Amino acid sequence: MIQHSELIINKDGSIFHLHLKPEQISDDIILVGDPARVDTIASFFSKTDFSTHNREFKTTTGWYNGKKITVISTGIGTDNIDIVLNELDALVNIDLKTRTIKKEHKSLNIVRIGTSGGLQPDVPVNSFVVSQKSIGFDGMLNYYANRQDYCDLAFEKAFKTFTNWNKSLPTFYVVDSSDKLRSIFKDEIFTPGVTISAPGFYGPQGRVLRLPLAVPELNRQIEEFRFNQYKITNFEMESSAIYGLSKMLGHEALTICLIIASRVVLTANENYRDEMKKLIALVLERLTTE
Repeated sequence: MIQHSELIINKDGSIFHLHLKPEQISDDIILVGDPARVDTIASFFSKTDFSTHNREFKTTTGWYNGKKITVISTGIGTDNIDIVLNELDALVNIDLKTRTIKKEHKSLNIVRIGTSGGLQPDVPVNSFVVSQKSIGFDGMLNYYANRQDYCDLAFEKAFKTFTNWNKSLPTFYVVDSSDKLRSIFKDEIFTPGVTISAPGFYGPQGRVLRLPLAVPELNRQIEEFRFNQYKITNFEMESSAIYGLSKMLGHEALTICLIIASRVVLTANENYRDEMKKLIALVLERLTTE
């Protein structure tokens, strides 16, 4: 039995942070950072079954093209993803009443729709980048046993050598997306890429305001790095933990980001919401017609 201190259940039977019960989610989950984006996606639904909100975690479950879809806001950062992924997995793979792991495993389809900053001149603003791999600058996955069994160790070694990785920084990790989900986003509308999940928006992504950077050359090295056919295309703050925990827990995961700024060409689209709605419509169509 999983102890009360390890798996906290609210008085109404819902899981601690997400305030969700197993019957309130679908097998197809869309993750977004911004709670307001939950409402944007829900506006595409033909019917809404359920909605709840606790802290930055807002959830709506409804129907699109005759298929049940759940959308959840995670807030910003891989620390929040650690909460969301573990609690989603508990909802489908742990009996919350007996606090025991279910004998039959259930796999969820988890797609993150986010915004991102581009790192290559040929990845322009308003591109839709599908993350083939995610690099976790956050180091979070290292707290779990056997993470090396789920990571691309050859890529890690090559990047560590190329950058002469500063030992004072967290130990990064590299995880692949789901082949199954990536296969439905392979046409020319989408740009395949490699995404870095940074543990912050400013220094960890090479931005300088009043504080100098510990490794000022890192962004240049990121832009120049190549491994086989791969190059690093964009920065965001969540996908590495989504990929890593999904692999370890047995779920399918994919991140698709709208590029709203180019860190190389120094351009941005501050009014990106119409482009985001286009991406949302595409994701919903693909998830419900696969």
